[in-house]
Amino acid sequence: MSPLHVTLTLPEDATDAALRADVLRGLTATPKWLPPKWFYDARGSELFERITELPEYYPTRAEREVLAARSGEIAAASGARTLVELGSGSSEKTRYLIDALPLSAYVPVDVSESALTQAGGALIEERPDLEVHALIADFTAPLALPATPGPRLVAFLGGTIGNLLPVERAGFLASVRALLAPGDGLLLGTDLVKDERVLVRAYDDAAGVTAAFNKNVLAVVDRELGADFDPDAFDHVALWDAEREWIEMRLRSRTAQTVKVPALDLAVDFAAGEELRTEVSAKFRKEGVTGELAAAGLELTHWWTDAEGRFALSLSVVR
Repeated sequence: MSPLHVTLTLPEDATDAALRADVLRGLTATPKWLPPKWFYDARGSELFERITELPEYYPTRAEREVLAARSGEIAAASGARTLVELGSGSSEKTRYLIDALPLSAYVPVDVSESALTQAGGALIEERPDLEVHALIADFTAPLALPATPGPRLVAFLGGTIGNLLPVERAGFLASVRALLAPGDGLLLGTDLVKDERVLVRAYDDAAGVTAAFNKNVLAVVDRELGADFDPDAFDHVALWDAEREWIEMRLRSRTAQTVKVPALDLAVDFAAGEELRTEVSAKFRKEGVTGELAAAGLELTHWWTDAEGRFALSLSVVR
């Protein structure tokens, strides 16, 4: 059986330093914001798994439908012998690609060591000939990939690219392009523009699971930085921005209040009704995806959607 190779590329205090920097910058900005990556502690990850099973939340099901139907075509078009997955998590949906591709190596990239070791260990048991090189890394920062056979296919699934602002997406795609050699490719998952009511329901479900997920970021700041946020003092808000074509998740302060963050020696005033943005989730059109890829030096060569046209996987191969 092949061993599981785990490489730590983050300094030991990188997560704490990044959280401190993000909270300080976001809570002193106008308007206030926090980045969505801090949703995903153990509790947040559990809540997100529940979200993916909700009837209102279509993206996971739609993407899985595309992967189940099209992985053979993706394998034929890419010919990849190494699959690099950014933000791999449980690697659950990726099994369709792993089963279809003529792989020698799989390189999952995630900030969670526990998720990487659990998913990587399970894969090696199932496929003892597969080399798994797990990277504990922030995929938004420059990466150094292990030496593995080409062609390589970099997969960024789940529509996660929509959580990046346009300037951040441009920088991210340029950094991915810098990793690729001729013959390599990028498989990108993008949620598509659709009826506003469908979109808002996906981020504001009747059972309140997404509301709990949204408020969990406050619990993370409380636990890690000693803050005194009361999640019950905020309401979950999900809005569609038609001009920018993205969903915004926010937390709206129910009353005028002051939140203290001792680790940052910071006191933050909230007016009644003031909102804290916690996530942007951009939705895309094919022409927009094509343009953003082209700006990064990538040419979209294949485009697949689910039967209802809700979610797309696009393949760009470097010539």
